[in-house]
Amino acid sequence: MAQENDRAGGQPLHFTAQPIDPAIPTPWAPATRWPDPAVRVLDKRFEKYYLYNAPIERLATGMRWAEGPVWFGDGRYLLWSDIPNSRIMRWDEQTGVTAVFRQPSSMANGNSRDPQGRLVTCEHETRRITRTEYDGSITVLADSYQGKRLNSPNDIVVKSDGSVWFTDPMSGIRNNYMGRVAPSELPTNLYRLDPDSGELTLATAEIAWPNGLAFSPDESNLYVVSSGPKKAIHVFDVQDGRNLTNGRMFIDCGPKGTPDGIRCDTDGNLWCGWGTGEGLDGVFVFAPDGVAIAQIQLPERCANLCFGGAQRNRLFMASSSSIYALYTNAQGATLGG
Repeated sequence: MAQENDRAGGQPLHFTAQPIDPAIPTPWAPATRWPDPAVRVLDKRFEKYYLYNAPIERLATGMRWAEGPVWFGDGRYLLWSDIPNSRIMRWDEQTGVTAVFRQPSSMANGNSRDPQGRLVTCEHETRRITRTEYDGSITVLADSYQGKRLNSPNDIVVKSDGSVWFTDPMSGIRNNYMGRVAPSELPTNLYRLDPDSGELTLATAEIAWPNGLAFSPDESNLYVVSSGPKKAIHVFDVQDGRNLTNGRMFIDCGPKGTPDGIRCDTDGNLWCGWGTGEGLDGVFVFAPDGVAIAQIQLPERCANLCFGGAQRNRLFMASSSSIYALYTNAQGATLGG
């Protein structure tokens, strides 16, 4: 990750998303010819990841707010949250069938997998982090910090050592649509849960309204989205596998930048769910130096994404009411995404 470390000493890149004429009609319809005009190469560095004859596909629709996709390669299926409907959905790769995996889901949001392959979930309604065991039972991993209730755990990643990292903004306690109205007892923090002791520690309080997060491929950096008044993507150094240091702004997203869920590929590129309106909704891809190298335009805001498929080269995008997919020549860097 030399390029990332080189960027650390410089100024954050100010990124201004430029809307384009919508390439996808609403309601959505698949591209009628290849290459798909909704996949835009913004920098030649993206050409190695671009498959000219791989169009965007819509796999499922009918959700109220799709979030938290996670891939289960051993079962060849995708799970994701439909927060307002309080359900986790499942799409089967072999049959193409979409079905309810769990309902109610306690208004689940972000999902990930631990090194043992178990589902780890953020829950808005119960304001907690849970793990689904092999027999389907639910284990509560965290619901409070220093005696105070969490706000509404939002997004989550599990490091290779089994530690669980999650953001805790107030999205799920501000209304009864995405959670349940309740007073906040804690600032909007980012936490680390130790896999051995079960101790919950404060990873950082530096980010205003932390949202999506993703480790770099070698786990030496952690990227965190700020959904506060100033929309930005920050990056931290990870020391000793557990301590965040040297926090700095990686991308200043500007007035039209609204990143959400993020994932890294094996080359360190950052794939970011995006939503700012027609012509901007979808995914932006940033190289390790912070330069935007591609845009995947969707007719709906993309809240979160993950890589999956047999080669981890299929990008799944949870976008408002629908799940979209795109084969790429990139591979996801982490388990389940």
